[in-house]
Amino acid sequence: MKEDFLHYLWKFKKFDALNLKTSNEEEITIINVGQYLELAGPDFFNAQITIGDQKWAGNVEIHLKSSDWYVHHHERDSAYENVILHVVWEHDTEIFRRNNTEIPVLELKKYVEKETVENYQSLISPKSWIFCEKQLIDVDEFTLKNWQERLFFERLERKSQPIFDLLEQTNQDWEAVLFCLLAKNFGLNTNGEIFIKIAQSIPFSIIRKESFEVENLEALLFGTSGLLDSEKEDNYFKDLKFRYYYLLHKYQIEKNSVEPVQFFKHRPDNFPTIRLSQLANLYHSQQNLFSKINSVSSLKDIYEVFQVSASEYWLNHYQFDKESPKKKKPLSKSFIDLIVINTIIPIQFAYAKSLGKEISEDLISLLNEVSPEKNAIIDKFSFFGIKAKSAFETQSLLQLKNEYCNKSKCLECRVGMELLKKS
Repeated sequence: MKEDFLHYLWKFKKFDALNLKTSNEEEITIINVGQYLELAGPDFFNAQITIGDQKWAGNVEIHLKSSDWYVHHHERDSAYENVILHVVWEHDTEIFRRNNTEIPVLELKKYVEKETVENYQSLISPKSWIFCEKQLIDVDEFTLKNWQERLFFERLERKSQPIFDLLEQTNQDWEAVLFCLLAKNFGLNTNGEIFIKIAQSIPFSIIRKESFEVENLEALLFGTSGLLDSEKEDNYFKDLKFRYYYLLHKYQIEKNSVEPVQFFKHRPDNFPTIRLSQLANLYHSQQNLFSKINSVSSLKDIYEVFQVSASEYWLNHYQFDKESPKKKKPLSKSFIDLIVINTIIPIQFAYAKSLGKEISEDLISLLNEVSPEKNAIIDKFSFFGIKAKSAFETQSLLQLKNEYCNKSKCLECRVGMELLKKS
């Protein structure tokens, strides 16, 4: 038994609320259970109840045992002076206020059906992956779809915070923020943090000015990444190195150093050399990129905007000074899908939020066009009967797993609450 189960019982009155009595046999009538704010202090604020003939307004504190009041040292905390009812599962001792008046106690276990407790215990039984894995298939589609939408926007809220942080750092320049986010996306999991540091090290005003020559953009990105620090015989390498130091001098900027980019465990098409070249070519081919992606309304339009490849040199190279069989290296549709999920949708959401605009349906519609992600979490949900049909659904499932299942927040989850109702 956990306290959050008692919070759930009280919040939704999942007990025999018509025949309640205190431990001293005084009748209790609940007018309002109060607000569950999950803040420091009592569990439910501004409750209204009648005990005997007296109507009370104040706070409700909930514990597994009455004695937990003293275990948690509430007797020393003035925030608990206005508690009008102590709701417990098991009453094992009387509790007094500082003025020596006794706090009324409701022993909840007398009023909760055995079936409700059994459902809860079944829900939180020892898990192999998530608690409700064997019951997921029993959740009705309407409940799941509504919960997925809430989960999706919770995830977007979390993703938007770093965007607003970047906005502060870039003097409210949305184009510069987009450049940083795209750089991180192009770096994938291994090089993402390094790539965003590279982007932050180059004033975006310089990216704007030099975007007409893709070699200059590559020189800035490769130079800042440290990939031009060595000496090589390759003429393209020498040209980029010359351009890099020329641009440092031209704009009077200091050479910044970041952590070395990683090639290890990457397929060649994901090598940092290829991804940096593709990023350079994107900004060479697309001016005012933020305005463009903020106005797109379909996945087809986005594919057209991001239809770029690595530079000609990289047709037969993956690294400097090492030739390879000739092969074009465009951005794949699956990679653009990742950009949509991790950059375009979050920045559209954040921008609309900054303007006070409502674009929820547009975002869901766009992400429903994107193929579902493939990873271990999504595969597991599929195994247990929840088969995602789009990236909108996979993003919702990732939020569910990471923020609810992993944190055992079953009683804050609509899936968990739905299962708890079932007999």
